[in-house]
Amino acid sequence: MPSFDAVVEPNRVELRNAVDQCLREIGTRFDFKGTKAAVEITDDALTLIGDSDFQLGQVRDIVLAKLAKRGVDARFVDFDAAPEKGGGDTWRQNAPIRSGIAGDDAKRLQGVIKQAKLKVQASIQGDTLRVSGARKDELQAAMAVLRKEAGALPLGFKNFRD
Repeated sequence: MPSFDAVVEPNRVELRNAVDQCLREIGTRFDFKGTKAAVEITDDALTLIGDSDFQLGQVRDIVLAKLAKRGVDARFVDFDAAPEKGGGDTWRQNAPIRSGIAGDDAKRLQGVIKQAKLKVQASIQGDTLRVSGARKDELQAAMAVLRKEAGALPLGFKNFRD
C-alpha cells in the first residue's frame, strides 16, 4: 500500500553551516569588533548573544539571512522568545529549533486530511504523520492539502513508498 511520512525535520548539516557562516561574518564585521556578539548551537536550540538588544537584532538578521542563503526554512528556528539580560553587559536570546510534529498539530493535520474527503488514512506515529492510500494520485492530493494547511509548520515529506 503506497504511503509517505509528513515530518518537521531541519537539515542539521546546512543549519550548522549557516551558523558557521554567521560566526565568520560576525568576526569580520567592523560594527562587531570588540563585542561579545556570537551564535551558539546545540541539538535543540540556537543561542544568540549580543551587547545590547539592538545588536541582538542585528545578529538575528544575520542568522536569518544565512539560513535563507543555505536553503534552510526560517520557520525551523523560533525567535519568539524575549531577549533576556545575561551576566555582565550581555543580552541572550534562546531560539528553539523545531523538530517533529507536536501532538496537537498532528491531530489538526489528521483532521484536515479527513475533511478533504480523500481516500487516504492518516495515522500519528510518534512525531510523524503517516499517510497511506490505495493510489499515488490520492497521496499527491493529500500532500497538496497538507502543504496548503501547514501554516507555520515547515513540513517535509519522506519515505514515499509505492
